[in-house]
Formats: sequence, structure tokens, C-alpha cells
Amino acid sequence: MGIWFGLACAFALFVLQCLAAPLLQLKGSSVAAREDGKTHDDLILAAKYLQRFYTFHPDPTTRKKRSLPSFSSKVKDMQSFFGLNQTGILDHDTLAVMKTPRCGVPDIEDYVHHRGNRWRKTIITYSVGRYTSDLPLAMVDSLIASALDVWAKASPLRFFRSYSQHADIMVEFATKNHGDSFPFDGPRGTLAHAFDPGEGIGGDVHFDDDEQWTASSTGFNLYLVAAHEFGHALGLRHSQNPESLMYPAYKIRKPHNLLSSEDIRNINALYGPSIQRHFYPRLSWNFPFNPWYTGSYFPMGLKDKCNPDLSFDSVTTLGEAIFFFKGRYLWIRHNNKNDIKEGPINNFMPNINSKIDAAYWVPQRSAAYLFSGSRYWTVKGSQVKGRDKNISSLGFPAWVKQIDAAVHIHKTVHTLFFTQHLYWRYNENQKTMEDSYPRNISEDFPGITKPINAAVHRNGFLHFFLGTEVYKYDIKLKKVVGISKAYSWLGC
Repeated sequence: MGIWFGLACAFALFVLQCLAAPLLQLKGSSVAAREDGKTHDDLILAAKYLQRFYTFHPDPTTRKKRSLPSFSSKVKDMQSFFGLNQTGILDHDTLAVMKTPRCGVPDIEDYVHHRGNRWRKTIITYSVGRYTSDLPLAMVDSLIASALDVWAKASPLRFFRSYSQHADIMVEFATKNHGDSFPFDGPRGTLAHAFDPGEGIGGDVHFDDDEQWTASSTGFNLYLVAAHEFGHALGLRHSQNPESLMYPAYKIRKPHNLLSSEDIRNINALYGPSIQRHFYPRLSWNFPFNPWYTGSYFPMGLKDKCNPDLSFDSVTTLGEAIFFFKGRYLWIRHNNKNDIKEGPINNFMPNINSKIDAAYWVPQRSAAYLFSGSRYWTVKGSQVKGRDKNISSLGFPAWVKQIDAAVHIHKTVHTLFFTQHLYWRYNENQKTMEDSYPRNISEDFPGITKPINAAVHRNGFLHFFLGTEVYKYDIKLKKVVGISKAYSWLGC
């Protein structure tokens, strides 16, 4: 069933301010004469609409008329964009479109600061600040996550919920003047706006809280509006195609399969095609409910990533990202940058509710393996594949009850498992434990004498996490070549 969808606006930083005084000059002008039968309010509305969205400049008394595009030519531009008869006159159909709630971005100019503006990464954080009172908080979170999933499914982008005020995309509900120089206009009209990708306010999305936000066909459906807005926050412009999610006008739209082929081509032009094989959490729940959000919050002390006494239960690389597990909490650092994503593990992997003792990733399979006690899961995307298994299925003897650390050497077929003072070597191709193992850790890795909490292979070195310290180990030289603090791996 169709849902009335007011496609929300995406504000560019260069949107022209409406100047009310010059518009009033239209009252006795030739415009009014040519638009016989139209009310003064209609003419003022049309002039403001054209000024805001089609760079129309009312005729100032200090300049010659021929130096500026005419009112009629701008009406034709607007009619052309919306597929109307290009008469240059404010007919019924033209005024009807002008009175329809729509986006605040100009239709005939680039919305972004620079053509082709986009995020220079594929893992993007978002945070929800001020909420609307129209919906329960958990429902807002669910609808926002589902709207992001629309774009995640069609691209390599992955979105992570953050509770930081420095997330890439900050989502807020506000009214009238709300601190960004682009005030809302009350019920209907402009529903929301978003800024193109960039630092600071770049990528942020604001919803007009004077609207009635719903998860149904009444009022304005937050899921549908947000999906449009996030398109702008990712760098997309408006489309003239009524079937496109990025079409600027309010129209009926089904909640499923929102993206047109044009939308998919455009998001792929910015970020490339969808790559499902990588292990990054993917918001894949059906509208309107999304169990991605758990509503659980962890004490601030646990999330203090710059505590010098911080240690990790397990660490693993996943593509360009590194995942750090502590208790039931998770930090994600992407490509050595300081844009840390963090939250409860089950915010990212909903079926995992346990402390993770060890973890490793096999890129050839696009699969991660997470260990807790004597059980382990195989995870692809954010989904657990099959049932959990006992570690004995990997060839461990019955007396091994827990894996302390695991690391896969990407350039070989081997995974190393550490437990107490011993380690095993597992052949991932043959799926067998090698016969000459276990071996003593301190004998094969001189300098590593403490229990190993976690291990990763990165840039040709093994990195052993021993409590609050990380030992950088040269495999060829068989010695420790550096020591750092664990918390420094979170950019501290």
C-alpha cells in the first residue's frame, strides 16, 4: 500500500536566503498583470519558491530588468524540471507543485559544495541527538537504521551507530531557528534538510519537529523521509525522475524497494557497487521494525577508550578495520583513523550476546570466527551462519576449554590459536590442526612470556596484546621490536 511521502530537503550551504522585501515589489508589476486571476499570496509564494529553488532574483529598482532572468523564464525552468507544460505562466498544475511539501535544495544547481562530493571511506558512523516526541525513542532508532540500510544494500557503505557527538552523520529533530542558518518553516513546507559529506556539519540531517512524524501512512513517515535525506548526506543530488527516491517533491511511494535503477547507478558512481562479501555489519531488517537497536547502554567507565589501564579480550582485523572486544562492548577503528565506532556488541551483531575471548578473520572466505568459552560462531555480514560449534570440531583436545587468542596469517593458510602457555597451528585450506602442535609459546616466540589476551597480524608483524601492553613481534627475526600501550590502538 502506498504511503504519502514528503521527501525531505537537503540543504546546501549555498542555498539563497529569501528576501521578503524585494518580493513585495511584484504586487504592482507586470508579473501580477500577466498572472491575472492569481491571488497576491500565490504570486508571493511563487516568487519565493523560484528565488529559493531556481535562482530567481526579484527586479531591484537599481538595475535594469534585462540584466536579470525574467520571472516567466524561471517558471519555465521549474515547469521543465517537474515535467509540466512549459508555459511560463502560473497555471493550476504549476501552483499545485509549488504548494507541495518538498526539499529545500535548489533544483537547478549542485546541491554539494563540489561536484561529486562524497565520503572518502566506506564505514560511516551516525548518532541520534535530539528526538521527536511523536514516536518512542526505540522506534526512531529503528526507522533511522532501516533508512540507512536502503543505501547499505546498494553500495559498499556500512553504517555504525555511535553515541558520540562527533559521528559522521548527526541526526536531530528541531524547529524554526536551530543553529545552522537554515530555519524550518513550521508544519508542511520544508520537512527536513541534510548537508553534503564533509567535516563539521557535513553529513548532518535535521528533521522539522513541527511535522507529525509517524511509522505509518498518517503524517510524514520517518523511514521514507530519512531514506531520502541520507541520500543527500551521502552526496546525491535531486532527480527529475518521479520514480527516484531523490525526486524532490512529496509523492506516494511504497516502503519497499525504494531505490530506482537511477538511484543505484548514482550511489555506485560515488562509492562503487555493493560488496556483500566483506564482514561489516549490515542493517538488513525489514521495515518498519528493526531489532538492530537494543536499547542497552553501557557505563561510561567501560567506554573510556583512553584509559591507560585498558586491555582487550580479543582483537581482529576485518579488511581495513580493526575490531576491539571488551566484555560485551566493541570498538571499531577504520583504516588507522580516529573515527571510532563503539557500542554493545549486539548493536553490530544482534545474535552475539557473549563476551568474545578470541576472534580472527579469513578474507578468502569473507568470514569471521568469534570464540566464547568452548563455543564459536561463524559470522558473515552481521549474520551468524548456522549454529554455534564446539572448539573440539577444530581438533582441540577435550581438556582445552577456552581459546585465549587467535590470529590468521593472511599471506599463508594458517591460523594460530593461543591458550595458556601453548599454541596450535591450524591449516584453513585443509581444515585440520597440524600434527606437531601444540608447542610452547615462549620457545617459538622469544620475549613473549605473559599470557596472550589477543593477537593480530598487521603490516607484516604479529602484534600480541598482553594486558595493557602490545608487543610488536618480527616473525623473521623472532624477537620483539616494539612495545606500545593497548589504548593507543584506539587513537589515544
